[in-house]
Amino acid sequence: MKLQLTSGDSFSIRKGQTVLGALKEAEFYLVASCGGKGTCGKCRIRIIDGSFEVKGSGKLTAEERKKGFVLACQTIPLADLIIEVPEDSKLTVGDKIAISKGRDLFELLLSLGGDISPLVRYLDLNLPHPTIIDNISDLERLKRALKDKGLEGLRFSNRFLKDLSGALRKNDWDIRVHYADCLGCSLAETGTVTSGTNSLEALFISAQKDTPRYGIAVDIGTTTVVVYLVNLDDGRIVDVGSTYNSQIRYGDDVITRIIYATEKNGLEELTKAVIEDINTITNSMATRHSINKEDILSATIAGNTTMSHIFWGLDPGSIREEPYIPTVNFFPVWRAGTAGLNINPQAPVYTIPCVASYVGGDIVAGVLASRMHRHPEISLFMDIGTNGEIVVGNNEWLMTAACSAGPCFEGSGIKSGMRATKGAIEEIRFNPNTLEPEFSVIGNGKPIGICGSGMIDAISEMFLNGIIDQKGKFIKERTKRIREGDDGPEYVFYEDRRGETTFSIVLTEPDIENIMRAKAAIYAGVSLILKEAGLDLNSIEKVYIAGGFGNYLNPRKAILLGMLPDLPVDRFVFLGNTSIAGAYLCLLSKRMRKEAEEISQKMTYMELSVSRGFMDEYLSALFLPHTELERFPSVMEILKGASPL
Repeated sequence: MKLQLTSGDSFSIRKGQTVLGALKEAEFYLVASCGGKGTCGKCRIRIIDGSFEVKGSGKLTAEERKKGFVLACQTIPLADLIIEVPEDSKLTVGDKIAISKGRDLFELLLSLGGDISPLVRYLDLNLPHPTIIDNISDLERLKRALKDKGLEGLRFSNRFLKDLSGALRKNDWDIRVHYADCLGCSLAETGTVTSGTNSLEALFISAQKDTPRYGIAVDIGTTTVVVYLVNLDDGRIVDVGSTYNSQIRYGDDVITRIIYATEKNGLEELTKAVIEDINTITNSMATRHSINKEDILSATIAGNTTMSHIFWGLDPGSIREEPYIPTVNFFPVWRAGTAGLNINPQAPVYTIPCVASYVGGDIVAGVLASRMHRHPEISLFMDIGTNGEIVVGNNEWLMTAACSAGPCFEGSGIKSGMRATKGAIEEIRFNPNTLEPEFSVIGNGKPIGICGSGMIDAISEMFLNGIIDQKGKFIKERTKRIREGDDGPEYVFYEDRRGETTFSIVLTEPDIENIMRAKAAIYAGVSLILKEAGLDLNSIEKVYIAGGFGNYLNPRKAILLGMLPDLPVDRFVFLGNTSIAGAYLCLLSKRMRKEAEEISQKMTYMELSVSRGFMDEYLSALFLPHTELERFPSVMEILKGASPL
């Protein structure tokens, strides 16, 4: 059977296969936040011609069903099918990913006292040619030369020895030996590595040359993948690449992907997807700068616990089941060839250690980059994303927790929600006289949806202008923009007539409830961890906000929503993507890798899901901004008209 798009593209489809599955195989991707379970309603398509079977209609409206719209994940063709794919159903790449500046990161490395000491080191040797008299083996000849240079006890793998004879003769015995901390061990096991121990391993032999050595620092986010190509000799960032994490084809959030990983071939598909993302970015950067992949000699990976497990092909299933135990927190240093990275196959790959099931290497990297672990002042670190991770502490102690905010700020579960890509409403204000919304759109074109920062703006502004009450319910008589929709009352931000249908961008009451649950989880997590630490808000001198989403957050609006604690705005520091910053630091510096290990071991993890107090805090936070309004004195001043927003 054939699946034909109105754009002219045509794909094959097997009997019993869904439209979403066929398009995915053809690398034509639709938004499928729920992983194709039929619950999110994002993979809308319109049937133009052909017979088909529909298993479910999810969140499609009665008007959409009447006009021929179906969900691609729930539709099985019975014959050749012609379909139309709306723009808002297509998975768009190229969002506003916040990445740190190279020079700033190098200065951060120097300020932290980190020297340039990458995982891979080398030693140039000029070996005497073998003779009938000097007839020891190639390996003994190499060991003798290394000993003369003061380097003993190296381990030699089978792979190294297979290449040894040819490499020595090809380079006429004038060679460069590359070696690293023991592969197969974690730094926590090897400790401080020095010459003369058996915790060093020979990697490969190359010619003696003056060309630069390179490495890659990788942030594997649930939503995005960011790669830095770094000169290992001077710390310079040569290039930066980023894309969506292709695993979003299988679901938006960590739990959905863990479930998918437990299905047949699921883990292999998820691992392959993210490896291909990293390789695609790395290949394009290497080509652009005429760099041979053999000269990319090391890699550092930062990701949450699930992303790190999937990268290495480790089963993440136990992470979501009580007592929530991962396979590993301290990852051995394995070879790039084992992972399938398209760099030197012998290159060591350092994975920033995790803390627990839902606090991973990305948070350890973030704390490292924030420097909060070095200062006596008590700071709060928040990574606001699909999972809201929180760290509180200083140079003496660190406590951490994770709360499941869900992917609503990425658009999942929100009727008109989308990621921060072209066409997303990202900022909203209401005219106080007319109560009409005024908004800005990414790309300055027609809007096709609303992203996380727009949602926060919208709800806080609607609350401020009396369009919704403290429970997030619409006050219908306040504006004619509130209408009754399929999911109950909804506020219409934008409407556009498109052919036979009217395209609308709305926020429904269930949308607002979804966002309020997410913000309540984040705030409850902060409240509880401070309570456990015996602190109040006045104890917090700095609040570090990490994550790409946090970079576009308006702190005043987030406080008004009740997501961020009510503190003076000047205490909030927006750091952008601290995961990639920490990965860069660990790629270049032995001291930074050691500090990352110390941070992960130092953190006390608090499992909120089994805490009695969390539900109480959460329920109290399910209001705007909170049940106890006195926790938000600045909001009280705004509502009284005594202070402007």
